[in-house]
Amino acid sequence: MLRKRVKTAALRIPADLGADPRSRGRAAGLQDGYDEGYLRGRADVIVNRYRNSFPMRNIRVLYVASGKGFPYSPIDEAVITTLRSLTAEVIVTDPRQAVAQLADQHAPDLLLSLDGMDLRVEEVEAIKAMGVKTAVWLTDDPYYTDITVHLTPHYDYVFTLELNCVAFYQQIGCPNVHYLPFGAFTEHYKPVRTMSSIRREISFIGSGYWNRINFLTPILGGLMERGLGINGIWWDRLPEYPLYADRIELGKWMGPQETAEVYSGSKVVINLHRAHDDDTINNNAVKLPADSPNPRTFEISASGTLQLIDQRADLARFYKPGVEIETYNSPQELLEKVDFYLTHEKERRDIALRGLERTYAEHTYSHRINEMLSVIFG
Repeated sequence: MLRKRVKTAALRIPADLGADPRSRGRAAGLQDGYDEGYLRGRADVIVNRYRNSFPMRNIRVLYVASGKGFPYSPIDEAVITTLRSLTAEVIVTDPRQAVAQLADQHAPDLLLSLDGMDLRVEEVEAIKAMGVKTAVWLTDDPYYTDITVHLTPHYDYVFTLELNCVAFYQQIGCPNVHYLPFGAFTEHYKPVRTMSSIRREISFIGSGYWNRINFLTPILGGLMERGLGINGIWWDRLPEYPLYADRIELGKWMGPQETAEVYSGSKVVINLHRAHDDDTINNNAVKLPADSPNPRTFEISASGTLQLIDQRADLARFYKPGVEIETYNSPQELLEKVDFYLTHEKERRDIALRGLERTYAEHTYSHRINEMLSVIFG
């Protein structure tokens, strides 16, 4: 019965309400408003369906933030907020403080460091000597393995968001290494109930790494014709940047709320991973490849927007390509899929909603941190 009602609700508004352009424009506007409202209503049902309940653990956590500020601070906020909902007490500090002294004062059950690059390993060893369990959740694998290779052996537990790093850290003597990607912090990334003030056909948010510049340059004109907007740093590297400067917000790190608003106001969001072998920005001398999806994957899907993502080997563990997310392997395929989904509203909407549902069911920070605590404490 429910399926019949949903199917009936998805009727199309006739495009020929009149022969004149004004009537056709009115019909198109009505259809666009109907489609938007239908998507928002379905998304709201999904969000309210998944009110997951996780066990509360009677433990005290000493959390060491990344200490790097933005753009790491929203991750810190997500972890701290989630930890407070799942544990008895969270003491928050950063690498600039006397962390071992705090541990001695508060007697935590766990030291959890995000990123860990600025926390002195001597502090970690001193805390371990107190009998406190220690864990690090690495934020940028495999791009900075030249640095992380020196800090991970000092922790009892290592959590990495890159599958290929598990064996890498095990080989250097880390006893407990676990694959744990980030997820969606649903206080930041969720579908909006009302129409976003930002209206775009296509969006890309992120830095202009050289692999992204080289990939997008051949189709940039076509994407711009179809309504692409870009936000991020280094996009003046594009050969045609002067032609499209008004469509590229350059040199700005966007916060999660602003990013989520752009996602919600876009019909299609492009996700293109950075390269693992770019020596101009990485510290990955062993050229450890990247097979896992980036954190943006979960954030876009949590916003109820169709995501076009370059294929990665481990993506299907999290979303079914063509069902809950859409992939591409070449610039031409990306352009073709943009064309298809901008002209096939139902297909675009259905994949976006299925991706949203999978995210709320399996890929939130609550899911991830509950999994982490289960590994450490059982």
